Amino acid sequence: MSVQQIDAKMLSKMFLAGAKNLENKKEWINELNVFPVPDGDTGTNMTMTIMSAAKEVSALGDSASMESICKAISSGSLRGARGNSGVILSQLFRGFTKRIREEEFLTVPVLADSFEKAVETAYKAVMKPKEGTILTVARGAAEKARELADGGTEDLESFLTAVIEQAVYVLGQTPEMLPVLKQAGVVDSGGQGLVEVLSGALDAFLGKEIDLSFAPAAPKEGSAGRSASLEAQSEAEIRFGYCTEFIIMLNKTFNVKSEMDFKAYLESIGDSIVCVADEDVVKVHVHTNDPGLAIQKALKYGALSNLKIDNMRLEHQEKLFKMAEKKQADAAPSAEEPKQGPAKDFGFIAVSVGEGVNEIFKSLGVDHIIEGGQTMNPSTADILDAVEKVNAKTVFVLPNNKNIILAANQAAELTTEKDLLVIPTKTIPQGITAVINFVPELSADENEENMIREIANVQTGQVTYAVRDTVIDDKEIKKGDYMGIGDQGILSVGVSVNEVAKETIARMVNEDSELISIYYGSDVKEEEAEAFRAEIEKSHSSCDVELQYGGQPIYYYVMSVE
Repeated sequence: MSVQQIDAKMLSKMFLAGAKNLENKKEWINELNVFPVPDGDTGTNMTMTIMSAAKEVSALGDSASMESICKAISSGSLRGARGNSGVILSQLFRGFTKRIREEEFLTVPVLADSFEKAVETAYKAVMKPKEGTILTVARGAAEKARELADGGTEDLESFLTAVIEQAVYVLGQTPEMLPVLKQAGVVDSGGQGLVEVLSGALDAFLGKEIDLSFAPAAPKEGSAGRSASLEAQSEAEIRFGYCTEFIIMLNKTFNVKSEMDFKAYLESIGDSIVCVADEDVVKVHVHTNDPGLAIQKALKYGALSNLKIDNMRLEHQEKLFKMAEKKQADAAPSAEEPKQGPAKDFGFIAVSVGEGVNEIFKSLGVDHIIEGGQTMNPSTADILDAVEKVNAKTVFVLPNNKNIILAANQAAELTTEKDLLVIPTKTIPQGITAVINFVPELSADENEENMIREIANVQTGQVTYAVRDTVIDDKEIKKGDYMGIGDQGILSVGVSVNEVAKETIARMVNEDSELISIYYGSDVKEEEAEAFRAEIEKSHSSCDVELQYGGQPIYYYVMSVE
């Protein structure tokens, strides 16, 4: 029998199945990364992005409406977005759900429209879209969807199958669009991730048995964490004593940003959270030890109705109070944290990895360090959380990795109470240069322009090892070889760390070079680094050579030439 529509329950099932399939394939997708370095993370970034949304969708249950599912997918993926591939995936979901959220059922014409909206939204999010990537695969699928819809196709099974087949075909063509993929003998990893999401969704539609259970997100240090479901908890599991429900009758705009902020606040004071907006009202449910805090926050958006507060464990009141006191003590700022006073004009956030590099940024006046940047890219939510911790009117963000810039830009779009300026630093040395060239007496715009101009003068080389055989930039690379990677590609390949590092520097230095900076990693001994510095000073006597402990993993040396 022909199936011609998808309801909210089926959409939820398909989305969760797509997330599961991506999760199952993430390590394989990581291995498709073009560069054979041990920080391949496309699969990880995409999985963590979609899992952020999947946990929200899973928490809604089987009776959720199309609108609530769409909001969970959009807001969850938006906040959880990591890396370029994760941000693009979140934008695909954002465009897709924007088209369907008011529909009761999804048909072929509606899906064709939503695929087109998804592609349009994702392309707009990327400043310089590159073909041969996840964007190309998504566009190919959308074009096929439109062709089928205009051709009168109504059966969803044949429609979805044909769309995915086209996505697979376009994915197979990506090596012809990007020579670097062809050289490496792989397809685009982001595009492969999208195909896995679509394939998982189709499996669910066809009725295949899939484990759709999702573990609750691990709570962050110092936070309450998230509830994975709204089912009644056992007496021993309950941490928050008051079941609090109400409806907000809105008198001001409650957009995606408002919803995300409100949910984040509720998560900070409780669990078992539901926040569903419907035009001019918002339905709220939270388990908390202080209902007044939730009510006070809600009153900022409008009047309240249908207020209900239940003490879930009256007989354990004393115990709950003690737990609440402990939670407040844990959440209190430590003596090391600066006291909040008047906001200063400028603040800095830097993404960093390695204790030595962290200390360098701190010594230069960076207010907050986000750990990550190689195997673990910070999410949009991580950056937004960091912005909240910096008491400044204007906050500069230094991503220090090309794969974090999109997530940082997305955070800037979501920030309203502060000016958030992203300096597009792609490496740690560029980030250090940016901070050094900051001038407090200049305006934010002048500093932004100056820092962007200065980082363009920084060349960076990084030495690591290969995890597989490949050919890149006409250089044959064997598993276990050491590689010197520059801003534009592979600079050196060999079997000696020092020889590769020396050749990498030699290829970056020119007659105008004045300064060589070397940051040695956690796997390099100090005496080895000092000996290497002496060699570089001897071979490049016209340049000043600085050596500092970086402590970074994966990369033996991070080097810059200015």
